[in-house]
Amino acid sequence: MRKHFVAIGLLSLLLGGCVTTTDQPRRQADPVEARDAYIQLGLGYLQKGETERAKAPLREALKLDSRSEAAHVALALVFQQEGEVKSAEQHFRSALAVAPNNARILNNYGAFLLEQQRYSEALTYFTKASEDTFYGERSRVFENLGLTYQKLDRPEEARASFERALRLNSRQPLALLEMARIEFESENYVPAWNYYLSFTQLSAQNASSLWLGVQLARRFNDHNRAASYALQLRRLYPATPEARALAESESS
Repeated sequence: MRKHFVAIGLLSLLLGGCVTTTDQPRRQADPVEARDAYIQLGLGYLQKGETERAKAPLREALKLDSRSEAAHVALALVFQQEGEVKSAEQHFRSALAVAPNNARILNNYGAFLLEQQRYSEALTYFTKASEDTFYGERSRVFENLGLTYQKLDRPEEARASFERALRLNSRQPLALLEMARIEFESENYVPAWNYYLSFTQLSAQNASSLWLGVQLARRFNDHNRAASYALQLRRLYPATPEARALAESESS
């Protein structure tokens, strides 16, 4: 079973500033500046994976401004990372109550719902996020739409969403990989191989992508690449279904 990596907005862009964890924020005369300093501190900890330390400054930010959507989203992402589903959802909804049309929040909440296998709900939020034609990471939203349509067994809409993502940004690795997979399954091997090679220039591999690479390389008699992908798959992901499929293909 392959795992998808859901595309979310960059945390550091929530406020549009630099993230730092060097010091506790100095007490600011301006409460807005103080709030933003606490949020940036919390985001810095979150980006370093220190979720426990991220909570205190984000709570301080909410004490200064209980309606701060940036603080609510940051706490939602903290709780999402910790597996605290109810708390994450509470803060996502608090953020959307303040900024219901914010594409970044809609996309992040959609990614949370997709992770929770709430596909129809996720589709609603991704669709709304995709309508913001000025959102700087709109291609990520269409990637997520494609993933959601795949989960809902709507392959044509999934393809259209991945193609849209690549029209917006031709260097979206997840969309490239999924288009390679779609074309391979449709026996369109030349475009599948082209999508796949573009993907390999932009992203690290996982078990699913390596197995796809083995199969494509074999189709084009690229023995060196096939052997390289097979070796990586055996060494890095020996217990996966893809490694078992590789072993079966080599013994048949």
